[in-house]
Amino acid sequence: MGKVFNLYEAKNQLSSLVDRAAAGEEIVIAKHGQPMAKLVPVPQVQAGRRKPSGAMKIKWISPDFDAPLPPELRKAFGIDP
Repeated sequence: MGKVFNLYEAKNQLSSLVDRAAAGEEIVIAKHGQPMAKLVPVPQVQAGRRKPSGAMKIKWISPDFDAPLPPELRKAFGIDP
């Protein structure tokens, strides 16, 4: 078990305890003498380039994709009165 701090000490020194935990030290926080929580460093994940999934690749676009909507659809969507 790591270094034990009571809740009052941990509250007053939280920033430095987080720094110590990030540096690899295990910090235990106790309440009424009973261990209640443990601060441990978060494992670092190596950032790498993500490969796009096949779902995001455009397979085909209709030649009239950006053509204006027909009047009946414009009216149905409330674009035209």
